Amino acid sequence: MIRSEVTMFGKLSRRAALWALASTLAAGAVQAQPPVVQVQDAWARATVPGQGASGAFMTLTAPQGATLVGVSSPAATAELHEMAMDGNVMRMRPLATLALPPGQAVTLKPGGVHVMLLDLKAPLTAGATLPLTLQLRDAQGASSQLEVQVPVRALGGSAMGQGMGHGAMHGR
Repeated sequence: MIRSEVTMFGKLSRRAALWALASTLAAGAVQAQPPVVQVQDAWARATVPGQGASGAFMTLTAPQGATLVGVSSPAATAELHEMAMDGNVMRMRPLATLALPPGQAVTLKPGGVHVMLLDLKAPLTAGATLPLTLQLRDAQGASSQLEVQVPVRALGGSAMGQGMGHGAMHGR
């Protein structure tokens, strides 16, 4: 009799453990949510010796809508910037936030909205990666951060004409 009770107890323990594991996995699956923002085609522009600033670019998509409220990096002072024509002069200015409408891709690109990297602590070399942290606020107002490893690309021939150097003005 004792033996059957021990066997029965052992089976119940295994069943209870399996039930608990299945419940935990099911709860995790129910709570799993899509990322606040999806990042695609991220890259940063490599620098030349003595250059103290550069830019990072990417496409952001927020399935439920979100706002980019900040950006940071251990490699530089990172700010969200916008370039726009002011009369006949291209001007650059910082942006406090960037709306990411639900399901719409928002492209950060040279000559437009971008992440400005100021006071670089070291040159950005092609083939390296730049760590960036995107500070986000989702459609319900909850704050989150997204860590992104951004590949650094070599400075292209047309890069200077696309706004990160050559005649760009900071309007603060």
